[in-house]
Amino acid sequence: MTAPDLYLASASPRRSELLRQIGVAHQQFACDVDERVLPGESPDNYVARVARAKAQAGLERVPANAVVLAADTAVILGGRILGKPADADEAFAMLRALSGRTHEVLSVIAVADQSRLVNQSVRTGVRFRVLADSEIHAYWSTGEPRDKAGSYGIQGLGAVFVEHIEGSYSAVVGLPLLETAALLRTFGVACWQQP
Repeated sequence: MTAPDLYLASASPRRSELLRQIGVAHQQFACDVDERVLPGESPDNYVARVARAKAQAGLERVPANAVVLAADTAVILGGRILGKPADADEAFAMLRALSGRTHEVLSVIAVADQSRLVNQSVRTGVRFRVLADSEIHAYWSTGEPRDKAGSYGIQGLGAVFVEHIEGSYSAVVGLPLLETAALLRTFGVACWQQP
C-alpha cells in the first residue's frame, strides 16, 4: 500500500522548511480561517480551535485519500495571547513586555484524513534577556517582527533576544518536529522519505 499524500494547510514558509528538514514530502497551500480570539476564549482553546479549523478547511481541498497537516502557534504572556503586531507601537509594547521575562509559546498541530482529526499541543518556555528600547526600534526597522506572533522570530534576527529555552525549539519556529513526526506516522506518513 502506498503512503498517502500529505498537504500542509499553511502559508508559512517556516513550517514547510521544517517538514523538508525531516524528509517529509508535501504540498502546501494556505487556508483562510477566522483567527480572531473569541470572547472569553482561553489561549489553549484558541490555538487548538484554529489549528483544527485549518485542518478541516484543508480537507475540503485535497483528494479523498490524502492527509492534511495544520498548525497554529501563539505567544502567551501572563495568560494573554500576543499576536502579530498591527504596527510599530504594538510591536514595541509586546517586546517591552517580553523583555527580561519568560513567556510561553503554545503550538498545536492537527492532522486529519477523511475519517479522523487528531491534535496535540506542545508548550515551550522562552526567556528573553533585558532589551534596550533602541534595539527594539532597530529590530522593528529590519521588518522581521511585522508578521510574527509576539513580534519576534526565534529562527531569525530575534534569536539574539533569547536567553534560555525550555522545550521544543522547532515548536517556537512553528512546528514541533518530534510530535509532528509521531503523529504523521499514525496516519501512514513517514519521515526521511526518498526524493
